[in-house]
Amino acid sequence: MGYSFYDFLKLIGSLSLFLYGMKIMSEGLQKVAGDRLRGILTAMTTNRVTGVLTGALITALVQSSSATTVMVVSFVNAGLLTLTESIGVIMGANIGTTVTAWLISIFGFKVDVSSFSLPLLAIAIPLIFSKRSSRKSIGEFIFGFSFLFMGLSLLKMNAPDLNSNPQMLSFVQNYTDMGFLSVLLFLFIGTILTMIVQASSATMAITLIMCINGWINLDLGAALILGENIGTTITANLAALTANTQARRAALAHFIFNVFGVIWVLTFFHPFLALVNWVVDTFFNISNPEVAISFKLSAFHSIFNICNVCILIWGVKFIEKTVCAIIRPRKDEEDEPRLRYITGGMLSTAELSILQAHKETLLFAQRTHRMFGMVQRLLHTEKESDFINLFGRVEKYENISDNMELEIANYLNQVSEGRLSSESKLQIRSMLREVTEIESIGDSCYNLARTINRKRQTNQDFTDKQYEHILFMMKLVNDAFGQMIVVVEKPEHHGVDINKTYNIENEINNYRSQLKNQNIIDVNNKEYDYQMGVYYMDIIGECERLGDYVVNVVEANNDVKERKST
Repeated sequence: MGYSFYDFLKLIGSLSLFLYGMKIMSEGLQKVAGDRLRGILTAMTTNRVTGVLTGALITALVQSSSATTVMVVSFVNAGLLTLTESIGVIMGANIGTTVTAWLISIFGFKVDVSSFSLPLLAIAIPLIFSKRSSRKSIGEFIFGFSFLFMGLSLLKMNAPDLNSNPQMLSFVQNYTDMGFLSVLLFLFIGTILTMIVQASSATMAITLIMCINGWINLDLGAALILGENIGTTITANLAALTANTQARRAALAHFIFNVFGVIWVLTFFHPFLALVNWVVDTFFNISNPEVAISFKLSAFHSIFNICNVCILIWGVKFIEKTVCAIIRPRKDEEDEPRLRYITGGMLSTAELSILQAHKETLLFAQRTHRMFGMVQRLLHTEKESDFINLFGRVEKYENISDNMELEIANYLNQVSEGRLSSESKLQIRSMLREVTEIESIGDSCYNLARTINRKRQTNQDFTDKQYEHILFMMKLVNDAFGQMIVVVEKPEHHGVDINKTYNIENEINNYRSQLKNQNIIDVNNKEYDYQMGVYYMDIIGECERLGDYVVNVVEANNDVKERKST
């Protein structure tokens, strides 16, 4: 047999170059697009059709359905997309990913792009070393594009020649003559292969080369493609493992969508292939048999996904109900961290929009209060696994806090562009300040959690007196929090005594100053070492800062009331 282990390594190296090119190209495009991708996703998913179009567009741009679905899962996790919206985007991603197969078929087999790869790299080098990040990203994209087609060319070159190695052909044929069982076997192989490499585009390239080199026929190539559509869902499901319930449901919806499509295509497998053959033979005049088979496989991939979307786009609600029934909320998971009152799409009347934003701001304040409660529990959590889980939840809430501030602020800015009364303008200004201060409260809670975590890693503990002081300080902050929630809930302040907040703030400041002086004395008296004193005062100081942010929220509300009365 003329195919050695060295030849096999060259084949694997060629695949590695292809995969690396795909990765660099996708990442470069994502960097160029930046936050615009996020803006497109959140703005263009008002209904299932625009969701599908958005998913197809973004996936065609970034050349990776996995990147799009992982992005969608992360947005659902952060509450920026609803489950219904995410299903539409994922459907579109399945259509968008077929663009890669067409690029490979047209440029990889019809045009020798690899001959242009080195000149393209020469063009990309100055961009790579540019100081501007956008130019660097474009350079990375060109590098990735060049490596992708260099890898594809090397794959074709290093694939075993079956004419020189008839033993290999006989080995493959042992599994290609079993009728429909062969189809199922190659579907399974396509699934496993895509799960391993986590890139359906790479598996698609392998499938094209196997068919062109005569290893397998068109039927088995189509079966591999069906398997790739199931295997590609593994990436989103891996991304959702540590996510919230809604994100895990979005990932499962991707799996259900693709599996359903594979099942109905298998039911009409041979008639469907005949339809694909007719489409390619009718609309493409291709004399080269290698190019013809690559076009047929690409057409099969596209027609399959387009038909699947056309069938299931009407069943989005059913898919949503199915995944909700399968994945129940975790017992330890509180209400879903997502925007509840502000929805995407066109704004309602400006005045009603302010009401929606006010409700969302109140929800934001309540979540940061809950986050502070987690920090208090963290202080007394001894079991390692419980501590890690609780700290992870605080970390997650901090990310949600950042996203909520951005979304509410953007929404308020849109509302402010409409025709508003002077009172409404004052309210918007007040709420913009509120969400900024509430986000600072979230940052402060996370800083407290990190300090507690650093203290825990020293394997030392606070003294009973230190614990007593910390708990009292946290109680004062919690009381201030409670007052803040009441003020935010009732912006007109009917029956609310604002002075209570200022009294608590004065008490917090005085107590912090008292503990700061006492800490110096206690360290000098060696009641605890200097490092524990640092952690102790970090917690006390952060609690005092948190109290300041709470007062700022109350003051933002009070300013509106005072201006209205003047």
